[in-house]
Amino acid sequence: MVPLAWTLFMETLFFLPGSSLPSEGMFNIPNLDKIVHIFLFGAFVSLWCYYFYRKKKSPGALKSFFFWIYFVAIFNGILVEYIQFYYIPGRSFDKGDIIADMIGAGLAYGICNIKLLKTSI
Repeated sequence: MVPLAWTLFMETLFFLPGSSLPSEGMFNIPNLDKIVHIFLFGAFVSLWCYYFYRKKKSPGALKSFFFWIYFVAIFNGILVEYIQFYYIPGRSFDKGDIIADMIGAGLAYGICNIKLLKTSI
């Protein structure tokens, strides 16, 4: 199941020690991590929304699922920052990462509501 694999991949990246992350070459681009966060959380929301869309749920049920997926993504993004700060060596708390997570999740949530719900009516 692709959404679950993506979720595990994402969480693995977030909990790597800071020393395991590349910091040279293209990884030294300013704010690249924000783009990565937008992509990771956008893909998370998109994949899970599409998974439930394929289950042929009613439009009302899909709206609810999509909202909860968005909510879980945002909660996860905030929780990850605290876990990194307190428990992961070489990682820190970054409000910018949370904002990037919200942007990625929000864009995907909006697109899924427009594209997927439109086709399920």
